[in-house]
Amino acid sequence: MAEYEFDFELLQELTETSGVPGYEDRIRDIVRRELEAHTDKVQTDAMGNVVGTIEGTSDYSVAVAAHMDEIGFMVRHVTDEGFVQLDALGGWDARILKAQRVQIHTESGDVTGVIGSPPPHTLSEEQKEKDDEVKDLYVDIGLDAETAKETVNVGDLVTMEQTTVEMGDHITGKALDDRICLFSILEAAKRVEDPDVTVHFAATVQEEVGLRGATALGVDLNPDLAIALDVTVANDVPGFDAGDHVTELGAGTAIKLKDGSVITNPKVHRRLRDVAESEGVEYQYEVLPAGGTDTAGFQNTHGAKPVGAISIPTRYLHTVTESAHVTDVDATIDLLAAFLDTETGEHDYTL
Repeated sequence: MAEYEFDFELLQELTETSGVPGYEDRIRDIVRRELEAHTDKVQTDAMGNVVGTIEGTSDYSVAVAAHMDEIGFMVRHVTDEGFVQLDALGGWDARILKAQRVQIHTESGDVTGVIGSPPPHTLSEEQKEKDDEVKDLYVDIGLDAETAKETVNVGDLVTMEQTTVEMGDHITGKALDDRICLFSILEAAKRVEDPDVTVHFAATVQEEVGLRGATALGVDLNPDLAIALDVTVANDVPGFDAGDHVTELGAGTAIKLKDGSVITNPKVHRRLRDVAESEGVEYQYEVLPAGGTDTAGFQNTHGAKPVGAISIPTRYLHTVTESAHVTDVDATIDLLAAFLDTETGEHDYTL
């Protein structure tokens, strides 16, 4: 396996802990613990966004954001037979959900369940050809109907059960989107000392259901510059032409030029490039045809703000086997830390 410098155990804790949109409590506790050790002050707003601030020597401020929430589900019904039906929180491809293990987070504790998948040789041709939808799936929790209804309630949260492991030169698991970038922000915060500008390290909520946390936070913080971190598509796998890869694993951190929600400020992404080259950080450009990130939340609030974004190339997004290359993670942390260390507040990002 390729060598890396980051804290794998912290990344493992972040990715394996549950936290769906609007219910990021367990992740928030970890983020607060880490930020309190490395920033001057930590605050949480009414939505649940967490901000750790390192005070600079000028009035200029930079916000750096990554989201805490992972895609998941909410219980919408428990059938008379004791099976649990779901409503999606975020964008799922239902084809990959069958025969997966889940955790249902009830008020009295976590309950293990499996998303049912009948044996293929028992299905009719019509059943085999039917397109799967989340609303048609059911979770078997191994309890009789009466006990199931006493145990699980409408509104309980559901997440996929998965461990995060090293796989060759990659890290694979659930919720790398966006915990691996949240982790990168926490690691960068450890390196930033006595900055010229004030830096707000922001862990946002509800990104997977519409960039809601970042949109509100952009108003509250009103930074002079915002940099968002998120994973991005890496379709460098069989079945895709090179022009459709978007990014490639092992080719460095990705400097975003555009996605479906934002066109980053050219002066910001060029400075990210210049810092990467001066620091010897491997990078690639990202042109993402669809999808959005917290970058747009900051661009749409409290007037015109220069925004940029750094992405970690990730295969198999929105599955339980999301995979990233360890050297790309290191490169992302290195670039973010170097960018913040060299930000003086005197760069002109006006177009």
